[in-house]
Amino acid sequence: MRTKLNSIWNGSVKSFFTSARLKLLLLSSVYFLIIAAYTILRDLKNSVFMAVVGKEYIPWARIAVLLFLIPAILFYSKLVDRIRRYNLLVFYSLLYAAAAFLLAFFIGHPTIGIANTSQSPYRLFGWVFYFLVEGFSPFVLSVFWAFVSSITTPDEGKKNYGFMVGGSKLGGMFSAGIAWLLLGTNSFPIIGLWSDVAKHQTILFAVSIFLICIPMAIAALIRKVEGYNLHGYEAAYKVEKERGKKGKSKTGVFAGLKMFVKYPYVLGIFGMIFFYETLNAILSYLRLHVAQTTGGSVAGVSAFLFKWVFLMQAIGFFVSVFGTSTIIKKFGMRKCLLLIPAAMALGSFVLFSTSSATLIMIAYMMTKTTHYAFSYPVRELLYIPTLKEIKFKSKSWIDAFGGKFAKSTGSTVIIAATRAGSGFFYPILMVVFSLCFGAWLFVAFFLGLRHKKAIDNNEVIGMSKNDSE
Repeated sequence: MRTKLNSIWNGSVKSFFTSARLKLLLLSSVYFLIIAAYTILRDLKNSVFMAVVGKEYIPWARIAVLLFLIPAILFYSKLVDRIRRYNLLVFYSLLYAAAAFLLAFFIGHPTIGIANTSQSPYRLFGWVFYFLVEGFSPFVLSVFWAFVSSITTPDEGKKNYGFMVGGSKLGGMFSAGIAWLLLGTNSFPIIGLWSDVAKHQTILFAVSIFLICIPMAIAALIRKVEGYNLHGYEAAYKVEKERGKKGKSKTGVFAGLKMFVKYPYVLGIFGMIFFYETLNAILSYLRLHVAQTTGGSVAGVSAFLFKWVFLMQAIGFFVSVFGTSTIIKKFGMRKCLLLIPAAMALGSFVLFSTSSATLIMIAYMMTKTTHYAFSYPVRELLYIPTLKEIKFKSKSWIDAFGGKFAKSTGSTVIIAATRAGSGFFYPILMVVFSLCFGAWLFVAFFLGLRHKKAIDNNEVIGMSKNDSE
């Protein structure tokens, strides 16, 4: 009887955990861990930098980070040609796990770390902290999505990306909730005795643990999921396989940049990132002013930011699970791409029309929720019908250099508007926003048409004439 029950149980488990479902669950788990780590690092970067260097230097940090990222991207492009796609994610996950551990150590140093309350642009730790965290998105988050798009079909993406993003929102809620609780309360018997330094060290150690778990999930994915479920867009898989046989798989460190010139589609994806990040840099600066005014101490600012991040992740979870896939299926990629700048414009209008700190934070939270729960997965779907050079190399330039260049552009606008005086500050920002939204809508329309044509014709974007011979 027991043997029969075990047989029935094992059969039902195996029937539920099919190769496709296991792939989705493992990818969602990896995304959970990545966002759990990134949620902490992203806002800790701002509060630590403001405490160590000063808020007024954030626009300059966003410009200077470009110099740090260029050699890092060139090194990454070398790795793309030398190691397997999933090993890229493993490498950068472990690299940032070690970095988080070292940051936790130095943040507690009495002179280097946050215990030293004197702000100065010459305090190197604040800049190093900021630059390292700025590299997380292009070298961990973007590598994850490049890997996902390389093993996902267009239909799988439309159906599953919402679920995966939902998993990431749970990760963001989990880590933001812990950080908010740890930094924002002194009522618990043990936590209340901890210093601000010890609390920041604890959440940085948690980041290191999250990232160390990623290689284990990737190993399970490679071993347990059947090979045919890891092909992705079949037309691109066949071209890349044929290239490998002919010894053409290594394309050089500048192949990603060459795709910008050769394919307007790639430049269009860059445009989607550029317009969002430019506007987001401006909105984020306004948000940080509210956080610093409300929070006070470094722990208070961190707690204030994590409280709103927790709310953003919670709302994003429901949007991604119940709305993202449904909206994509119902409206299609073309309309969804146009919805993204429209939603951003609405949130920006609310933000500019109020002076209330709460409404500013709500407006910012809604624009970020729309980005991560809806526009981010829609944008990643654009990479599916492309070759490896675009998925990994062009994407790294877009997300790293392009994204940071956009942030530096937004920061330059902030610097110019601030120097123009308080009477011109908001009018200058409104002009910049209007120009960006107009260009954004044009780019979104073009991308929607080109993506539809590629999928309908089973076309591979990035394929040369030599590949078709």
